[in-house]
Amino acid sequence: MTTGSATAPRRAVCPGSFDPVTLGHIDIIGRASKLYDEVVVAVLVNKSKASMFSVDERMDMLTEVTAEYGNVRVDSFHGLLVHYCQANDIPVIVKGIRAVSDFDYELKMAQMNHGLTGVDTLFMPTNPEFSFLSSSLVKEVATWGGDVSRLVPPAVLERLVARLDERR
Repeated sequence: MTTGSATAPRRAVCPGSFDPVTLGHIDIIGRASKLYDEVVVAVLVNKSKASMFSVDERMDMLTEVTAEYGNVRVDSFHGLLVHYCQANDIPVIVKGIRAVSDFDYELKMAQMNHGLTGVDTLFMPTNPEFSFLSSSLVKEVATWGGDVSRLVPPAVLERLVARLDERR
């Protein structure tokens, strides 16, 4: 038994646009928080894509809806995710997989990321309850007056409804 040496914390990142955050995202983040000492939820800054919510708004929502997980923190990044991982000493990317089509794309990305930097990717199958769920679908349904209350956390629903009211 060694004394005086500490094991480095196991860290992972859950990346995405989270525009808006869904219960599917929360499911993956919550499950990852049980596997790692620290989980960073990293919001992608993509200035070429029109978003419903600003990066700061998405970070605020994520901070609020992940508050119950003491080992989750929210950050943002732009550029290559693996560069963010290297700069922040994060060796693992956690990605939720909804369908075979997700896996096909994400496998190629994971192989490229590992080849570039050695960062690994953990694929986590989505809870079947959320297998159809995406932020884009939530926005589309909500825009046309559909009920998305079972798809997003209550705090997110409140902001989503307010944003859509502003646009009307």
